Amino acid sequence: APRTDQEGVDPAPFDPLQTLIDKAHASGIQVHAWVIATAIWRGSTPPPQPTHPFNLHGTSATGTANWLTKRSDGLQQVSTDWILDPGHPDAAQWIVDNALSIVRNYNVDGINFDRIRYPDNNLGTNVPSWGYNDTAVARFNAAFGRSGVPANTDAQWTGWRRDQITSIVRKIYVESYAIKPGVRVSADTITYGYGPQHGSGFAGTRTYAEVLQDWDAWMREGILDTNILMNYKRDADANQNLMYREWSDYAKDNQYGRQSVIGTALYLNGIAASVAQARVAVAPSSAGNPGAGWAGYSYRTPDTLTDAGTRSGAASRAELTLGLTQPSSYDSITPAVFADSPPIASLPWKITPTKGHIRATANPGATVSLIDANGQSSRTQIADGTGWFAFVDLEPGNYRVVSGAATLGYATVNAGAVVGLGATPPAPTPSPSPSPSPTAPPNPLPCESSVGPGIPPPAAVPAGIGGFHAAWYGQSGYMTLCPGDAATATVAYYNTGARGWLSGKMGEVAYLGTWNPEPGQDRPSPLGGDGGFGSPNTAWPRYDRIAVQPAPYVGPGQVSWFQFGVKAPQTPGTYRLYLRPLIEGAQWLEDYGVFWLVTVK
Repeated sequence: APRTDQEGVDPAPFDPLQTLIDKAHASGIQVHAWVIATAIWRGSTPPPQPTHPFNLHGTSATGTANWLTKRSDGLQQVSTDWILDPGHPDAAQWIVDNALSIVRNYNVDGINFDRIRYPDNNLGTNVPSWGYNDTAVARFNAAFGRSGVPANTDAQWTGWRRDQITSIVRKIYVESYAIKPGVRVSADTITYGYGPQHGSGFAGTRTYAEVLQDWDAWMREGILDTNILMNYKRDADANQNLMYREWSDYAKDNQYGRQSVIGTALYLNGIAASVAQARVAVAPSSAGNPGAGWAGYSYRTPDTLTDAGTRSGAASRAELTLGLTQPSSYDSITPAVFADSPPIASLPWKITPTKGHIRATANPGATVSLIDANGQSSRTQIADGTGWFAFVDLEPGNYRVVSGAATLGYATVNAGAVVGLGATPPAPTPSPSPSPSPTAPPNPLPCESSVGPGIPPPAAVPAGIGGFHAAWYGQSGYMTLCPGDAATATVAYYNTGARGWLSGKMGEVAYLGTWNPEPGQDRPSPLGGDGGFGSPNTAWPRYDRIAVQPAPYVGPGQVSWFQFGVKAPQTPGTYRLYLRPLIEGAQWLEDYGVFWLVTVK
């Protein structure tokens, strides 16, 4: 995406996000990239970059090249904003690709989505009036054999539009998991009006019926790790106070094994009111269910005085911090809401996963069904506008995916993995053979580990290529290990680029990362790691980073000898560890298909 033109921000190679990550991680602070999902431009003056998506797919584009949403009365601009239409397959894919590029290229701890919904400024309460991009309407008509322009209250049309948002969330969740399993996917969700308890349940709320954001279903399906409610209400208003408590209770009572965080509007309240709302946020619901925490919006405008311009943000932040962390006149209850420093809520379904996921493609808009090992249809999905679909949080085992009478493929789901479909069914597990009559076992021979001969470097490698580059330059031999034994592996990479590798500097330091096909890009390996995500602790820098350059600087034409530990699993068999060099925070280097073969006796 184009860089900001904001005055005071240095041009490339300065990277604001990478700089933030470096400084935050050095202080033990997590970084979650905040992404405005659907808005791409604001105002009447087009962006200066010719390749900006607004210039390519905005008001000047026609036909399928136009990605902007519009209202049922023809209005295209939402106040000053220009919004992508989630029902246009190319626009939806751009939203997905934009998010995944952050996960793929930056060591973020999470990715957070705002405005992952249809816009406000509708033509009435619970009258969903946006989504009338011509391509989106044509897709809907083709899917249901209809013609013309559907009414904004048409139930079938409303459900279809709501599903487009959910498809985007599902795709980002699964594809980000495949890239970096531990990344937290969160969304800032809508809580307009009274809570679901006040009327006809969640389906009767403005969240579901007007802006078409079905976050309750996202949580139920497991395609959102953390639901951050934008529960923005004035505490002093009795009606809004009730709304706040209803939504807080509902979110805590409907987490479905994921997490809900209650967000409050600091700018709508004084310090004492925000402290009171924070107490409600961190307390269990009326039914006794705890949430995952509190979030205050915003750091820039921490109370009504700052919002009114009568007190600086810094002064109000100091008062808010006092009210939240120490006994003060803002709160008559002790201890303070955050008298201690609780740890960040972990993601057990990602750290120690027990379920896996299937993703594949079919014809766009096709209905696909999941058939379990017992031949039962357990779930159904609609492939998105590109044909992509996924089934999330599946028990390990064998599955078949069908579309109508056609079998699309077979998959074996493993815990913590995203798998595709194969053309042939997995082999059935053989029945155990009858046990022979017991005989005294022979004395076992002692197990001895060994390492095979090393693999020499190539006769010649390129040199002086512009930028960062590397060539494989030999490695130690493959290993035969006894269960539980450890060994050290060595691999050399020649710096064939024109830039040096500088240890300790993000964007210039060289690492080895886990790679495809085993265990997969940025995936944990059973052969080594840091103890995270189920990996054994063999002193790797991280579960998905096998080794870091040992020398402070590796210049062009120099060789770096990377060493790392491996540990044999307890189960005999053949294991592979594929690796690829990278400049952390910048780019992956050349893939030579390097791997280690470890045979466990």
